[in-house]
Amino acid sequence: MTSHNHGKISLVGKKTLVTGASGGIGSSVCEHFARAGATILASDLNLSSPLQTLMENYPGQIHFKPFDLTTASGLENCSQEIKSLVPEILFNNAAIFDMGSVLDANLDQYDRIFALNVRAMYAIMQAAARALVASGKEGSIINLASQAGRRGEALVAHYCASKAAVISYTQSAGLALAEKGIRVNALSPGVVDTPMWDHVDSLFAKFENLKIGEKKQLVGEEVPMGRMGKPEDIAKVALFLASDLSAYITCQTINVDGGNVLS
Repeated sequence: MTSHNHGKISLVGKKTLVTGASGGIGSSVCEHFARAGATILASDLNLSSPLQTLMENYPGQIHFKPFDLTTASGLENCSQEIKSLVPEILFNNAAIFDMGSVLDANLDQYDRIFALNVRAMYAIMQAAARALVASGKEGSIINLASQAGRRGEALVAHYCASKAAVISYTQSAGLALAEKGIRVNALSPGVVDTPMWDHVDSLFAKFENLKIGEKKQLVGEEVPMGRMGKPEDIAKVALFLASDLSAYITCQTINVDGGNVLS
């Protein structure tokens, strides 16, 4: 019997683009990918303190460029950067959150959410796929979905719909690119303890007349595993999808949610 010892995952020699890199999940993914040896172009509107620290800890491995993916010029500039870089790994993570029931969530909110969560997500995925095909390279594209994309929520209509679109585009892109050796998968986090969830908590406090921190505590207690997720919980699965260990996985959206959604 042959023994296979995979050991530590290695992304040495792999060029990677991480969008939304200044956030909790994005910066954790940058850290895990850098630790595995990848060279990373990290992008966001602004450089956060945690990401700055990571760049200092991994000199020459993590580079930062700001792009506003909700503008035509920002999206074009990022797409041109992708064409030049040809990243074998894309962590397509940039997104925004807002709340409002179908009675409250107007089309301005729809336009803001879909501009980044869907339109930019698709354009960046397409740019990465085109660059890989033109260069004859194989690769792994990882889109960030959400448990919100698995079901509607009364106060989160547009966000839920945007993340459902991420899941659908992931499936279609994965089918289209399979013959090119490009795998396309998504991650579906549940409730994750990040600065973004502090913003979410404040919105729930407003809409449900709760105390600040109350919604965050409740949702954590309701997770079958008894806690909110941590950014590293998501980053570890992203690392798996970026690596050769997942070489036969494509078109899938993997729940990383402590058992919140069963599939």
